[in-house]
Amino acid sequence: MALLNALFNVIVPVVLVAGTGAVLARRFTLDTQTISKISLQALTPALALHTLLTTEVSAGAMVQVSVAYTAVTLVGVVLGLVIGMGMGLPSEKRRAVMVTGAIGNTGNMGLPIALFALGQVGFDQSVLLFIASVVLGFIVFPLVYGSAGGMRSAVMKMIRMPVMWAMLLAVILRSLGWSLPQGVMSGVELLSQATLPMVLLALGIQLGATGRPRLTASVLVASGIRIFVMPVVAVGVGLLIGMHGIPLQSLVLASAMPSAVNAYLFAIEMKGDTRTVGDTVTVTTVMSFVTVALVTWMLPWIGTL
Repeated sequence: MALLNALFNVIVPVVLVAGTGAVLARRFTLDTQTISKISLQALTPALALHTLLTTEVSAGAMVQVSVAYTAVTLVGVVLGLVIGMGMGLPSEKRRAVMVTGAIGNTGNMGLPIALFALGQVGFDQSVLLFIASVVLGFIVFPLVYGSAGGMRSAVMKMIRMPVMWAMLLAVILRSLGWSLPQGVMSGVELLSQATLPMVLLALGIQLGATGRPRLTASVLVASGIRIFVMPVVAVGVGLLIGMHGIPLQSLVLASAMPSAVNAYLFAIEMKGDTRTVGDTVTVTTVMSFVTVALVTWMLPWIGTL
């Protein structure tokens, strides 16, 4: 019951903010492109910069977590590609399946649930996973969405993303032991705090404009990969690279989270299949209320592997 209460307390704010966007979309004509550009070109770079500058991590722990989460993510991308091609899905829908199946919501959902389920040690591991997912998301999303124009086009779109330069700046500052002036850092923090509400509002606006989620073949496949397959993949990858105990539990729990909301933001910016991505984010978030509870119940057993 305590776990269900924790999940409820995490999901309700998400539903409330997204629901507000849906109501606004029903009443007014809103420009999702403008909202997307504000979020992607200004807010998310600030979030990445602030997260990388303020999180205390050890090099060894970060390397292991990054390798593990990268491997899990790549398996998700490949699964989406192979299954999508096998089903004969159009290219646009196949890319939507790839990104929503591969990257999970390890931040606003993953972190509080990890703290409740695994305590402070597990939470610290989950922060590392969150950083890895942020970095990977801002690489995978533009590469997959932009691949419609060829690999060169995809790489150029990724390089032009402001968030890539924000992450590079953070790495340089940390390696040199420097910090931003306090006033600048406060402004960056304010921008970063606005990221999640703006992204959730954008998702709600999309849902409000299009109605209830459609359970199409692409949505069902992406949701199945994200919710049911990725935790199993995480167990295999974690054991393969020598993870046990809390690190393995944290990896599996992070991999059980619903699809990342940022996948929808990138779909808007890069003219992807916003309907499939938005529907998948909604469906997996609702499904995770049950599936995350099940994975959490299994964590003690996973920790003994």
